[in-house]
Amino acid sequence: MQFTVAIDGPAAAGKGTIARAVARRFGFAHLDTGLLYRAVGRRVLDGTPADIAAATLKHRDIVRDDLRTPEVSNAASQVAALPEVRAALVLFQQDFAQRDGGAVLDGRDIGTVICPDADVKLFVTASAEVRAHRRWLELCEAGHAVDEAQVLTDVKERDARDSTRKDAPLRPAADATILDTSEMPVEEAVETAIMHVAGELGEQT
Repeated sequence: MQFTVAIDGPAAAGKGTIARAVARRFGFAHLDTGLLYRAVGRRVLDGTPADIAAATLKHRDIVRDDLRTPEVSNAASQVAALPEVRAALVLFQQDFAQRDGGAVLDGRDIGTVICPDADVKLFVTASAEVRAHRRWLELCEAGHAVDEAQVLTDVKERDARDSTRKDAPLRPAADATILDTSEMPVEEAVETAIMHVAGELGEQT
């Protein structure tokens, strides 16, 4: 069975948490496509040209433990705006989406570019202030000394970059269901997403 769930949204909106929960509930494979761009960004910071880093990306690059720093986050957003990088990674993502047994992909252009015919499309969002606070807490818990005001600035700058880039800008698909998690408990957001998927599968939640 092929069944694709596309979950898009800006940084720290909760799309990864929702995607992992949906994948667990239905036994689908999950791909955090942001890790692909983070891995490319990390390799660029290490000195590899962006187009080569994307074209030669390996599994070991995606599972590194240093991909969630603010520096890598900014690098990922910058390389994601490069058409040659996006082109190199599109096929990888589309192949993953078509695997047997179902797939959940979360990112920024899954429902609009990578999987425009996905069976379920969700766009998870929240206010910049809420997302910045969440990201700040994550970074503090990971041992990074960061200023929350600077994190908010970084979030807003990344939003602007992602939503105005020429190639595959961040935006909800026309037929996506919007989930605003600014004041929504994560349990409610997960349950709402699961209900949408179950409905398309003809299952009861």
